[in-house]
Amino acid sequence: MKPENRIPGWLRSALLEDDRRLVFSSDALEEAQENVSSVFKPHRLDTLCGDGPLRARLHSVGLGKVSLNRLTYGREVRIDPERLERFYLIQMPVCGQAEILADRQAIDSTGALASVLNPTERLEMRWSGDCDQLMLRIEREALDLACSRQLGRPLREPLCFQPGLRWRDDPNWFHLIAYLARLLKASPGAPGQPLIAPQLEQLVIGTLLAIQPHNYTEALQQGERRLAPRHVKRVEEYIERHAQEPLTPALLAEAAGVSLRTLYAGFRDFRHQSPMEYLRQVRLQRVRAALQTDDGNASITEAAMRWGFTHMGRFSQRYRQTFGETPSETRRRAGG
Repeated sequence: MKPENRIPGWLRSALLEDDRRLVFSSDALEEAQENVSSVFKPHRLDTLCGDGPLRARLHSVGLGKVSLNRLTYGREVRIDPERLERFYLIQMPVCGQAEILADRQAIDSTGALASVLNPTERLEMRWSGDCDQLMLRIEREALDLACSRQLGRPLREPLCFQPGLRWRDDPNWFHLIAYLARLLKASPGAPGQPLIAPQLEQLVIGTLLAIQPHNYTEALQQGERRLAPRHVKRVEEYIERHAQEPLTPALLAEAAGVSLRTLYAGFRDFRHQSPMEYLRQVRLQRVRAALQTDDGNASITEAAMRWGFTHMGRFSQRYRQTFGETPSETRRRAGG
């Protein structure tokens, strides 16, 4: 066995020998598909080359909005989940390999190279018969919110990571995984502690945002070097509290106690957008929250107009650009 494919002892004992975290073990294709769907999402699963039954098994443990999983099928399989939609997925092979097609970009994931899969990508996967993967599932809303808070503004487009992560070579990531595995072995009840699970969740999310390149990396690095002036933050806070009201640039400048020119210069230099663009992003977030939580009685048009969007064509275009899906897809996911 290649060195990078050896399973470290801490990983084997923490995730392969603990029956309390076993979701299922089966040689039936339909049963494997159903159980994996319950932890991740509905998908198509097909066996490929070779004879004999599956030897599929899945272990899983929740850490707040993050779950740590271990999955193997024991046969060469093809997996078609379409788009992940609700979550990001980091797949780290400890044995075998996986060929992944993400929006026509091919990733050959091995023991040294993990795959980082984004919710909006169209996915197809092919796992080798000996493929055995450690997997982190991170809720999209939690990761997007953490990135937005670090930026100090709403996201203008979906957060997208580069697809390859050399997970054993990066000490921050590898030692994070080792820490989680050792903690779960030494303290099996830790994930159920209300003060511990959220800290583990944020540790995973913060580490991923820091070490894996994505489309907001440069903006986050610039934000660390330059803190926005108080009047910019004051206007952002004002918009958050009064987004449902008719707001104008003059009103925002008055609330901040600065001139219009100073207000626009501050947003341009530190947020790379105008204050009214910030307002629009906040209102888009409010429409999205409404579509995710209402009972379906209000139409998408009514939800959009409630937050000041009167041109449905432009609204739908901006919504898709920001969230990577249409308003109707958000409503459908919420209903599902």
